[in-house]
Order: sequence, then C-alpha cells, then structure tokens
Amino acid sequence: MACNLGGVPNDIAYRLVLASASPARRALLTAAGIDAEVMVSGVDESTVEAEDASSLCLALARMKARAIAADLPADPGILVLGCDSVLAFEGEIFGKPATAQEAAKRWELMRGKSGVLHTGHHLTGLVSGRQAEAVGTTVVHFAEVTDAEIAAYVATDEPLNVAGAFTLDGRGGAFVDRIEGDPGNVIGLSLPLLRNLLIEMGVSITDLWRS
Repeated sequence: MACNLGGVPNDIAYRLVLASASPARRALLTAAGIDAEVMVSGVDESTVEAEDASSLCLALARMKARAIAADLPADPGILVLGCDSVLAFEGEIFGKPATAQEAAKRWELMRGKSGVLHTGHHLTGLVSGRQAEAVGTTVVHFAEVTDAEIAAYVATDEPLNVAGAFTLDGRGGAFVDRIEGDPGNVIGLSLPLLRNLLIEMGVSITDLWRS
C-alpha cells in the first residue's frame, strides 16, 4: 500500500510511464527499484525552438510527457515522466549528431574542454492534472583524446545516439575526465531531481518501488 508524504496510507497504486526511448534512462530507474513502462511519443523535436539549452531540453521533456499523457486512460495512479538532454558548449546547443562526420567534428572541438549537460524533467499526473518540472545541470570535463580515439569511438556508432555525442555509462565514459554534479543527470535522468518532483506532486519515490 502506498503512503503519502505524511505517512498516511492511501489506496492509489502508482506506476511510472517513461516517455523516452532511452535504454539508459530505463536502466537507471530499474536499478533504483522502479519498473517504468516505456512509451515513445514520436513527437517532432525539430519544431521546438528555444533561446538556450536549459529552456530547450525542458520544452522537449514537457512535449514528450504531454503527448503520451494525452493517449493514456484516466488512471489516478499513472505518472508520466518526460526527459530530454542537450549539451551546451561554447555558445552552441548539441543534441544528437546527425552524421558520423558531425560527431567527429564535435569531439575535435570538445576535447580538453568543458561543456554543460542539461536534462529536462517533466512529470505529469493523469487525473490530478498536477505537473512538476525542472532541469538538472552537470558540468562535463572532456579528456584530451587523440584523433585515433575519436575515429574509433565514432566508428562504434555510440555517439550518434546520444546528446552531445558522448556517454558516461558506455565507451564514452573513458573520455570524460571528471564531472561536477549528478552523474545520473549526464546519463539522462537525475534520481534526486525526480524524487523532488514527486514530492511536489505529493508522492514519495518509495511509492514507485517494486514490491
């Protein structure tokens, strides 16, 4: 039985729907004891414009969550989480690179320097209509990788599938010297931030843990 934040039992069985195709985000939730149902929104991200990386990732996360929520039945226990990540680097916004050439070029620019990874989180309740959102921010310091390392990394196709053309939990982790902030945020979902968003909606993260 779930409990509200005051410790009073209620009869709502909460479940989380993740509006993202990212296996890394789902893996983070699974490791944290949350078996999220994955539903991909299929929204056209190219239609969203924003002045900065933080605003863009939050707008995309919001759009994804709302698109999925609109197609779900009215269940008071369903919470929909949308996430999106982008990298801010020297005044530019880097999402997923479109080609291997673009990924290689980015790494040539990023090596030995730092960028800021922003991940937007938007949580919405189907019946309550309550919403909560925030952006997680982590500074990423890239290693001084060689041309050969860049070529080998791009050849794996890994950087083509992730914001900023790098991962922290895959091959790309070897090319990150250090970070300042939550590592989960770089992977794609900040668990501490999610906990706080749930609190805003009157739900404890423990209500989502598998039995």
